[in-house]
Amino acid sequence: MSREQILSLLRQEKGKFLSGEELSRRLGFTRAAVWKAVDVLRREGYEIEARSGLGYRLTAVPDVLTAREIQSFLEPTAAVGRELRCFAQLDSTNNYAKSLVQTAALDGTAVFADSQTAGRGRMDRAFQSPRGKGIYLSVMLRAPLPPDRLPPVTALAGVAVCTAVERLCGVRPGLKWPNDPVLGGKKLSGILTEVSLEAETGRLQALVVGIGVNVLQEPDDFSPEVREMATSLLQYCGKPVSRPRLAAALLEELDRAYAALQTGDLTAYREAYRRDCVNLGKTVQLIPFGDGERETAEAVDIDDGFGLLVRSADGDLRTIRSGEVSVRGLWGYAE
Repeated sequence: MSREQILSLLRQEKGKFLSGEELSRRLGFTRAAVWKAVDVLRREGYEIEARSGLGYRLTAVPDVLTAREIQSFLEPTAAVGRELRCFAQLDSTNNYAKSLVQTAALDGTAVFADSQTAGRGRMDRAFQSPRGKGIYLSVMLRAPLPPDRLPPVTALAGVAVCTAVERLCGVRPGLKWPNDPVLGGKKLSGILTEVSLEAETGRLQALVVGIGVNVLQEPDDFSPEVREMATSLLQYCGKPVSRPRLAAALLEELDRAYAALQTGDLTAYREAYRRDCVNLGKTVQLIPFGDGERETAEAVDIDDGFGLLVRSADGDLRTIRSGEVSVRGLWGYAE
């Protein structure tokens, strides 16, 4: 398509002018065809300056989660992000990714939505997903992993989010056990991992890892009950962050984490998780799912399976798993 080719050439010039005559020569288009393609790109949100005697130059790109924009920042990956499916709106990227399990979609297919009408986190809690504000992503993974390799998946995704944010923003989020990247004691991101099994054999068909990252939200973009515990990169860093650039970095980090999961060597990720976990060394609240009373305990360590080792008031040590309790700070969401 002519506008894709023209956009590619303008990107290569990195803000320098490229004459209409040169564009015509390289692509074999008429000058009129070049002008029409530039006009279409402008209507799609690309800012292209035209100057007599100099030609065209790309001055700004739209902050959109399209395959075109994400791929412009994406380095080659082994699996995650080789196939991108991008939508203006979905009910849930996890739901769509799960629908791909029975199709020929590639291992590592990534699904993006600019907004979700029914985004969700653990325990079916709603994940607010306003249009044009965040990254709402699910990745479908097909590697035939044995069951004992599955528990760390969410923790690895959390480390991947922290590393991607650090690469772009120069600040590394912490991790509230088990799966929430946080900044300034508030939730920046949510992660939900779901497993698809064969009905007859119970064998693993695929993993779907869903990630939502708050990027450009202002406080009023969150409902009142969420506003007190959530933040965004814009709020924390004080400046906007490119969503397609962050999406590409996130895909690259997830690809590295997926490779580590398949080899079984998670040493580096375990060390990173221990370093990032904001709960360790602090007193936390343990909130059981379903019936049961809250209790306080000291968060001591992360075990090899990314469980949280806690010491109760009577001195007993035990390890808790993500499906058993929710962990909150003593005074707030994270701390």
